Amino acid sequence: MAAPLSDTPLSPLQTIAVIGLGTMGTGITEVLAKAGREVIGIDISEAQTARSLAALEASTDRAVQRGRLTEQERDSVLARVRTSTDLSAAADADLVIEVAPESYEIKQQIFRELDGIVRPETILATGTNALSVTRLAADSARPERVLGLHFFNPAPAMKLVEVVSSVLTAPTAVAAVTHLALDLGKEPVAVGDRPGFVADGLLFGYLNQAAAMYEARYASREDIDAAMRLGCGLPMGPLALLDLIGVDTARTVLEAMYAESHDRLHAPAPILGQLSEAGLTGRKSGRGFYTYDAPGSATVVPDALTPLTGGAAGAGRPVRSVGVAGSGTMASGIAEVFAKAGYDVVLAARSEEKAQTAKARIGKSLARSVDKGRLTAEAAARTLDRITAAGSYDAFADVDLAVEAVAEDLAVKQQLFATLDKVCKPGAVLATTTSSLPVVACARATSRPQDVIGMHFFNPAPAMKLVEVVRTVLTAEDVHATVREVCVNIKKHAVDCGDRAGFIVNALLFPYLNNAIKMVQEHYASLDDIDAAMKLGGGYPMGPFELLDVVGLDVSLAIEKVLHRAFRDPGLAPAPLLEHLVAAGCLGRKTGRGFREYARR
Repeated sequence: MAAPLSDTPLSPLQTIAVIGLGTMGTGITEVLAKAGREVIGIDISEAQTARSLAALEASTDRAVQRGRLTEQERDSVLARVRTSTDLSAAADADLVIEVAPESYEIKQQIFRELDGIVRPETILATGTNALSVTRLAADSARPERVLGLHFFNPAPAMKLVEVVSSVLTAPTAVAAVTHLALDLGKEPVAVGDRPGFVADGLLFGYLNQAAAMYEARYASREDIDAAMRLGCGLPMGPLALLDLIGVDTARTVLEAMYAESHDRLHAPAPILGQLSEAGLTGRKSGRGFYTYDAPGSATVVPDALTPLTGGAAGAGRPVRSVGVAGSGTMASGIAEVFAKAGYDVVLAARSEEKAQTAKARIGKSLARSVDKGRLTAEAAARTLDRITAAGSYDAFADVDLAVEAVAEDLAVKQQLFATLDKVCKPGAVLATTTSSLPVVACARATSRPQDVIGMHFFNPAPAMKLVEVVRTVLTAEDVHATVREVCVNIKKHAVDCGDRAGFIVNALLFPYLNNAIKMVQEHYASLDDIDAAMKLGGGYPMGPFELLDVVGLDVSLAIEKVLHRAFRDPGLAPAPLLEHLVAAGCLGRKTGRGFREYARR
């Protein structure tokens, strides 16, 4: 029996075996060899070991061409890598990293064989992102030396590495692997053993909901992906990301997550099973949610579901003047967008003073654009001249499009729409910028519900490219066409969706944020580790807790409640920690304290 690891001094992990030389195994091999480690690449397929070496040669060639490696360094990297089809080649390894297929049977067989091959002090790491590290460790003769080491794809580029401990893992093994990750130039995050760990645990729930949204025909695949890229600043839309990860892989991860959580949000959307069974697993097969020009290609080609360019929508109504109702940041931002695009704008509020304050805010915003060289002083002056501040909604009598941007309170909005119904001319389009309330409830407050539509801008409106265009069951076709045309004129990317809580972005974003809060509440991971994991492992511009503090915890809680009420899914119930913080007045940056504390300005 092996001596307890805590009694065994650990030498640096210099010789490392990588088992499984697919894309991930090859990437890990490259990272290790570049960091000066001796690497033994092992795969049951001789053809695969050859492909892996060819990929490594091609990658290091590109690095030389780009000036990142010298010819001599490249030769040294390649000299540090040898391959084999026999597990016994791992006999001298200080660390073994297996990245075999996501199957208990396969991984357990590898670990059992390794027990009889490697030295007593060797650490065994699994690269799984879906299976239980504890279960794999328990089946090994050296459970205290088994842990998870989860790299992200592509391994050479992605900074995050999740170091996963089971209840059996010795702290010294964790320390040794953590030091290795740092030496590789990675940012290790320590996590406990549960399916998906931190990054995938949050990411795959979100991807699953996006797949379900598409399956329900709520929005097109293009609009879902564009909404999340433009509305949240994500590098890829969720359906394109599922194709990259592999639809079958995503299904496996979600099955493992659901087996533990029993949360409906983790139950794989049926379309994932249908695509997997049909062999439509994404980029690797040449078709998944999208169609690609060849298996393994990243180039999307048109298929039967690709929308026609230009579209076949009918003509909209003419729009020359726009009314914007409200005096807050959103209202002034929207008014600025329309004025910059050449529309005459009436900015109306409950008092002349409030309207003038909102116009002054636009003036300051335009001045900043001039200072940054984005706008000439003349263009800024012309833009501001197009805006008329008014202290009464009666000033909307001649506008062609009225956009409300008042408080996110249904009673307030309904009262305003009843007023707009009286003051706006027949044929004027009435739009609400609500982010979570039913558009049809605003429409029913008027005598012309066919003229009412949702036009959800994102904050800050001048900078954010996305507008969610929300049709109700009563919205006229030419009203929808009008708003789509207006979005083109104001240089915004419009996505279509139905009148359902959260529309696209908030319906996918806020359950993800809520699940991040639950991770902290359950003491699974720290705020800093979760934020780091999502930025480094998911490419998110902000971690969930950074974003929550910016959005406002009170706003986030209100949206969570709307989603929970609308979908009646227990998994959408707001995390108690969020409710406690809001009750304590810790609302985020605006109060100086939310999940973190901020210096008062």
